[in-house]
Amino acid sequence: MIDIEDRFIEKRIFKNRLILIYLFFGFLFSAFIYRTYTLQVYSYSSYESASIKNKTRSILVQPKRGIVYDRNGNILINNVPSYDLIIQPSKIDNISKYLERLNNVILIDQDERDYVLEQFDNKSTYNRELAVKRALSEEEIARFEVRNYLFPEALIDKRYRRESEYPYLFSHVLGFVGAAENETMSEILTTQDKFPGETLFKYANGYLIGKTGIENTYDNSLRGSFGEKIFEVDARGKLLKQIDFIEPTDGLDMFTSLDLEAQKVAFEAMDGRKGAVVVVEIETGSIITYLSSPSFSINQISNGISSVNFEKLIEDKAKPFFDRASQGRYSPASTIKPAIGLYGLQSGIINWDYTIDDPGFFVLPEDQRIYRGWKKGGHGNINLENALIESSNTFFFSLAYQSEIKDLIDHLSNFGFGRNICVDCFNPGKGLLPSPEWKMNNLNFGWFKGDSVNLGVGQGYLSATPVQLAFYSGLLSKKGSLKKLSLINDNVGKETIVLPMTNITSKDWDKIHESMIGVIENPKGTAKRLKNLKSYNIAAKSGTVELVSLDSKEDYELVRQDILKRDHAIMIAFAPMPNPKYAISVVIENAESGGSVAGPVAVKVLNSLIKE
Repeated sequence: MIDIEDRFIEKRIFKNRLILIYLFFGFLFSAFIYRTYTLQVYSYSSYESASIKNKTRSILVQPKRGIVYDRNGNILINNVPSYDLIIQPSKIDNISKYLERLNNVILIDQDERDYVLEQFDNKSTYNRELAVKRALSEEEIARFEVRNYLFPEALIDKRYRRESEYPYLFSHVLGFVGAAENETMSEILTTQDKFPGETLFKYANGYLIGKTGIENTYDNSLRGSFGEKIFEVDARGKLLKQIDFIEPTDGLDMFTSLDLEAQKVAFEAMDGRKGAVVVVEIETGSIITYLSSPSFSINQISNGISSVNFEKLIEDKAKPFFDRASQGRYSPASTIKPAIGLYGLQSGIINWDYTIDDPGFFVLPEDQRIYRGWKKGGHGNINLENALIESSNTFFFSLAYQSEIKDLIDHLSNFGFGRNICVDCFNPGKGLLPSPEWKMNNLNFGWFKGDSVNLGVGQGYLSATPVQLAFYSGLLSKKGSLKKLSLINDNVGKETIVLPMTNITSKDWDKIHESMIGVIENPKGTAKRLKNLKSYNIAAKSGTVELVSLDSKEDYELVRQDILKRDHAIMIAFAPMPNPKYAISVVIENAESGGSVAGPVAVKVLNSLIKE
């Protein structure tokens, strides 16, 4: 007989099991519904995007760099189209044999061969194309096209080269471009919300970035933004058809303040000699001429140069890569004297009636050391005006000796010495404005009065760049107020440097200008030879930089037999007077006389700008 209680227990167990089964299947059904909702509704956009990505491929399209103009609209750097022979290194096993085969169709010279061999491994690793020969002739194109079935790894296609019609004229100021490293490329793409990948390059050297000069300083503006071509692909990744195209944004064109004709004149006047010419438009602080000599071809560097030829440039004793205009450090020599004279007036040490007797030398009271002037027998009784015209060293030796060194250094700093006064020059040098602290920290010696005496004639430790000297010249011309220098015409927000000289009157400035005019116009002026080379008045100061300290001219005659030990020639000037428009500095290494050698270069360049 079945126990009623047992049946009740069995019934309850069954019911509990049934509930568990219902709950289990209910949970599965709920999970299914949730997953279906997630896939079909909530995450639809994400999966749709992933699906599209799986069946599409985005290929980046390189933009063209902006064109660079001078201030008159002349093109200085352009994108020049050409048809180039291009290979795909990742598909080639033996590049030497491949080049031999190609050479039977299109002649490949040794420089081109060297360049390909040097670049092959890198381009192959990163699946980049490599230009074997550029600017093919119609005959070369025809010869290849007839036989292109023999070279499936090569093609002829239109590419651009970054070129200037004046490759040697603006080498340092415009600079050159080069291929971007992979890390740099990734950073650039990230800033443009792009991802590294397959790219259609418009330049034979791939993606270009500015390495030096304006090309580097304004690279962000010049480079532009990548576009994209989006293709539908099959399961193997084969491109089927283009479904979208986002146009690349080409780089912005740039109008510089440079003047092509004045640059040509400066280049011809320098005639390959080592040195620099810098011209500033006084009203705006814009750099009109920026020449470092000797120079090099920016086209050759930008569009592929073999390491052999590159090493030749590096090892050239004339150092063509060295930017003498912005990084060369030269003692300003006698060109510093107007600033020293202004210090004397400002501090009350001298006035325009103050005179000294110049016997041709200055004796340091502390140790009787003799500091000699350039003129044997000296200049006799002389005041500030004539000391500037005739360039009396003794007058400025004496003035510097009486100066408080800290105040004198602060004064020279206000003129731009020891500072960067160019807002967009590439890697500008600051020269050296020495001080007692600097000397102790660097040379482990205290400051001597003799150091101050040397400072008074722009010798000793003091050094400046030609860009700084041009700024200094402009500051003199504008009577103590000038905008910081720039290579573009946009003056918005440019800082103006104002000399804090409360004791200097407009009459003082006029007399400084008259004295500097006398350097050329006065029969006793150190640059009187320049008088007949122009039809307007120029305010100027010439200088001769001593590279070796000697006691007599006889000693110098022996030393000068080594050209590299000859003095440097310097000239600063501004014109036309009395309302100057341009300030200039010229430095010619080992040319000895500022008035006779640097002066004619300055006048020729000013003539080209003033055209009177």
